[in-house]
Amino acid sequence: MQGVTRAIPALKHAILQHPHMKKTIFRSKAFSRSECILSAPKEHKGLENTTVAEVLKTKGECADRSLLWCRIDDTVYDAVKHMTQNNVGSLVVLKPGEQKLIAGILTERDYLRKIVVQGRSSKTTRVGEIMTDENKLITVTSDTNIMRAMQLMTDKHIRHVPVIDAKVVGLISIVDVVRAVVEQQGMEVKHLSEFIRGDYY
Repeated sequence: MQGVTRAIPALKHAILQHPHMKKTIFRSKAFSRSECILSAPKEHKGLENTTVAEVLKTKGECADRSLLWCRIDDTVYDAVKHMTQNNVGSLVVLKPGEQKLIAGILTERDYLRKIVVQGRSSKTTRVGEIMTDENKLITVTSDTNIMRAMQLMTDKHIRHVPVIDAKVVGLISIVDVVRAVVEQQGMEVKHLSEFIRGDYY
């Protein structure tokens, strides 16, 4: 991923040195002296302007309507069954009540380390007994930049991060973030390729 990120500036430099590009720049200067207005390349959002909120939108998680969660007093068995049915690796754990305040997070790792390895029963153990508690959670907000989110997850060796704006509004995984980064970088490469081919004047 870092290799792709480093390659973008090099690609930009190579494009600027390309003979066709130099002609385009020369033509642009010549037209500007004649007070002609040239159309600019189409803009795309770019990594520096892409936020966690947009990653949630691609997952269909607008506000908290699609958030997958469980409660502290649910059995681990029911929670893991819920994870399996929805093909996810974690669930946000909510406190009792309707406010949807986060109590922690339950992950596959919690299940393996605290149920399977310890020989405990998932049908008699409550989620609150094995979850990663809220005071140990790494979280982001919906306006966090995706590059910052990816760096945070990489540095802390975690795969799932709750998104909290006063209350929990979603959950993102490292897969979600990497997919968004690759998509944005792909758009930038396409944009530069179109530019060098002369699609913009």
